[in-house]
Amino acid sequence: MSTFKTLVQYAPKRLGAFIAILAAVVIVPIAVAAYGPERDTFTFKHPAPYVTFNSITDNPDVGDERNFVRIKEDSTSTQYSDSVTVQPGKTYQVQVYYHNNASSDLNASGKGIAKDVSLRMQMSASIAGGKTDTVDGFINSSNANPKSVWDSANIKNGSSDAVALRYVADSAKVTSNGAVDGKTLPSSFLTTGTPLGYDSLNGTLKGCNEFAGYVTYKFTVVQPSFTVNKTVSVDGGKTFAKTGVTKPDSTVIYKVAYTNTGSTKQENVNLSDKLPTGVTYVPGSSLIANSETKGSYAKEIDGITTTGVNIGSYAPNGGNAFFKFSAKTPAADALKCGTNIFKNTARATTSSGYKESSADITINKVCTPPVGDINVCELATKNIITIKENAFDASKHSKNLSDCDVPPVTPPTETPPEELPHTGMTENIVAVIGLGALIASLTYYVASRRALNQ
Repeated sequence: MSTFKTLVQYAPKRLGAFIAILAAVVIVPIAVAAYGPERDTFTFKHPAPYVTFNSITDNPDVGDERNFVRIKEDSTSTQYSDSVTVQPGKTYQVQVYYHNNASSDLNASGKGIAKDVSLRMQMSASIAGGKTDTVDGFINSSNANPKSVWDSANIKNGSSDAVALRYVADSAKVTSNGAVDGKTLPSSFLTTGTPLGYDSLNGTLKGCNEFAGYVTYKFTVVQPSFTVNKTVSVDGGKTFAKTGVTKPDSTVIYKVAYTNTGSTKQENVNLSDKLPTGVTYVPGSSLIANSETKGSYAKEIDGITTTGVNIGSYAPNGGNAFFKFSAKTPAADALKCGTNIFKNTARATTSSGYKESSADITINKVCTPPVGDINVCELATKNIITIKENAFDASKHSKNLSDCDVPPVTPPTETPPEELPHTGMTENIVAVIGLGALIASLTYYVASRRALNQ
């Protein structure tokens, strides 16, 4: 059998460089990551007498072939290994080696030629904060013994928050001595699998090291994250705070601030607002400010308090928007005597979930108390209540009702929009496993997980 070094001669220079590194460091204990199934093994000088994959234990270039899935950060200074700790915003590369171990003497008769050879990779779409998952590779052949072999490499999330793993589109490349060298695999290799080969990607692969090859592909790590902050103004928009004291039948202005703080663009951000009972939206009052409006408020369509409003797509690491609208408070006859608190809640919804933020307005309605009763400010709750005059306690109550005016809570300083919202793809990435793909590969996933856990 010829050595795998022949393949390196035909590989791109950058791939040849990493193979040189690989040859020096890949012989590591295979117990680090899972592989299977248990099968007969062979040596480089004494290959298999039948079609079988990745069962040679002393390959001079890749070591034990059962350890055929490796991973590294996408950098020339890093080396492939059985595990990697990923960080948001970085790109990583997976390498999968494949080799029909049948002796080359069997090719002439056809007994050493593998049929229906395919590669299927399995990788989670996301990993919870601080958790570890695996990337699993399956090499299949209808006439191999066993028909399927697999190996895993570990992916640890080094962040305390969940991250998403996204395949870099068209990054899956084949390196081979054959005509398939440099070919791009379709994204189906991440779901149902895709054929491998030598003369073409037709699922046919002769036995011997000269027909071996490897597939590399990349994925990026993104961390969807955003903030939403709701404030209110009771002075016509001069100041905004988390709380405010106003009067019956007055106009207040609510503001919602959204910021994309994650490492991936957020598409079709939706803002909605749930007004408290008795507070009504002022039609035509909605305004939006983002970088598309150059930071100035521009008229926006109504809908914030009903179906919600799609405010567009925002770039990572700071893309933001401000949304304002006006509302009328209830008339005095609709209020109860004493303190009336109206909590208003805004929601920002993105593909990674939703977050809410609230702001309160307080209206104190002073009513004439019955004979023998007095209105007081209850100091502990800052509510106006009515008590018997002989129950007044200066340590608990104040006859100065303005003591119940809750001081406004000033929010942090807001940063105006700077980066233009974008439409379309900002990065050459696609989701590793979308909803449709997940459905298509569900049966494969369940079966393979069971096998890996045996």
